Amino acid sequence: MLVIGLNAYHADAAACILRDGVLLAAAEEERFSRIKHSAGFPAHALRWCLDAAGVAAGDIDHIAINRNPRANIGRKLLHVLSHSSGYSLIRDRLSNAKRVGGIAEDVAKACGVEPRSIRARIHGVGHHRAHMASSFLVSPFADAAVVSVDGFGDFLSAAWGIGKGTRIDVLGQVGFPHSLGMFYLALTQYLGFPNYGDEYKVMGLAPYGSPTRMPEMRKLVHLGAQGSYSLNLDYFVHHTQGAAMTWGSGEPVIGKVFSDRLAELLGPVRETHEALEQRHMDIAASAQAMYEEALFHLLNHVQQLAGTTRLALAGGCAMNSVANGKIFERTAFRELYVQSAAGDAGGAIGAAFDTWHVVSKQDRCFVMDHAYWGPEFSPDEMENAVALRSDELLAAGCELVRPGHESLLLDTVAAAIAEGKVIGWFQGRMEWGPRALGNRSILGDPRRADMKEILNLKIKRRESFRPFAPSILREATHEWFETDGDVPFMLQVFQVRAEKRPLIPAVTHVNGSGRLQTVSEAQNARYYRLIRRFGETTGVPMLLNTSFNENEPVVCRPTEALDCFLRTRMDMLVLGDLIVRRVAG
Repeated sequence: MLVIGLNAYHADAAACILRDGVLLAAAEEERFSRIKHSAGFPAHALRWCLDAAGVAAGDIDHIAINRNPRANIGRKLLHVLSHSSGYSLIRDRLSNAKRVGGIAEDVAKACGVEPRSIRARIHGVGHHRAHMASSFLVSPFADAAVVSVDGFGDFLSAAWGIGKGTRIDVLGQVGFPHSLGMFYLALTQYLGFPNYGDEYKVMGLAPYGSPTRMPEMRKLVHLGAQGSYSLNLDYFVHHTQGAAMTWGSGEPVIGKVFSDRLAELLGPVRETHEALEQRHMDIAASAQAMYEEALFHLLNHVQQLAGTTRLALAGGCAMNSVANGKIFERTAFRELYVQSAAGDAGGAIGAAFDTWHVVSKQDRCFVMDHAYWGPEFSPDEMENAVALRSDELLAAGCELVRPGHESLLLDTVAAAIAEGKVIGWFQGRMEWGPRALGNRSILGDPRRADMKEILNLKIKRRESFRPFAPSILREATHEWFETDGDVPFMLQVFQVRAEKRPLIPAVTHVNGSGRLQTVSEAQNARYYRLIRRFGETTGVPMLLNTSFNENEPVVCRPTEALDCFLRTRMDMLVLGDLIVRRVAG
């Protein structure tokens, strides 16, 4: 049985394909379109998934999408009746629902076939059910508490329950207009970060401040009984005026969601071009602290309700790695699984697995223990890509090296990193989710206090406060960090041990933390061996790892890796078994 999963007509459009309950391929549309958070229909990603599986559109048995236009219809009608702006809001949702209803036609168009050739059944899976399934149904847990928290989807902002086997029983929900995701978005916009997905900048800014504005934050978010929370709607406009949202085929855009009263409460809104002041950092710290307070309020209720110490967490808010790293400290949960694409892209996988289990009645036979589900390229394709750019590479003062075997390649790269060089590392299958996890990465020396400035100057050209992450050998984790768990998807932040912080300043944040990725040989053999080789040379079994991009989506193809290398001041590019290095200029 072949099942396609889609996140479509929304930001972070994505596609995946399952065969008999096993994931074969998954990718986000932005990696092909080169438009960040690409919305609309994931035509490129869908075509690639079909090609990767070696099947045609007409072979697909089921197509699952992570939304159900009929979900929570009562809530929607009530909102229309009780708010003057409700009709326009529902009209927009109905327009989106019409597109969902025509999904077979969009699949056919994307694949260049007649609609009548699409024989697959279409399944609409509720947005938060898809989120919950995207974590629990691919987790190693036979049973667990399951929680989804995000902005909004199908008129809900959160849902929670218990997962057992292939079943997820939903026990509680938070509905529109109350949302922790909307709270965090409002503060992100207020702090002068207007682009879709900028919330991570607030998370990165927060450690530079102190949570001095908690009285004001508690006016924005109220905690209620049984883990619930609500917004003080006087400070928001999404429920009355709506928030202008563009979910076309380009980059998504969300209009202002906070009211003028927020400036009365917190002071003047920061404009994007204005310098960051200490008060902005304190507001960021306070927003993060308020989010954590509400999240742990919910999680503690769910843990008592479910009676388990295992948690599968999903939704856009599950990308808040700082909060994730405190779950064991602030709750009774002791095991955590967060899928590598915890946000809306991951809903494609959730919809597909939920549909597979509902239709097939089969037991689970798959665990997502790595994130390498995207395109890969042959040695010949990499050679051809380099050959086509040979003149440009020569003009840029570059030479091509063919080490001949992996050991020499690893020796060369590890030595270059230890010398302070910046390395573009392009290997194997592209990562699923927003994090570079060692196949589409830029690597540096974590020991260099100036490496953060070097990367920002040479390549990233981004805000100076944003941290870089460490990739560490799994067996060395406890020696360097205050944790000993598996963190394969870089979705938890833990404290670096105090005595180790001076040794790795480039990956230690201002508050002593690091958003780590643990790497095992079983998950990513070549990347593991590179880190081990660097550790043997330097005594530090980790590398600085950041995404292979420069204000664009993470690179997908060898040509994009070469483009990024040539337009930045990267020192070396490793494409599979090839090394391109600058020797002049």
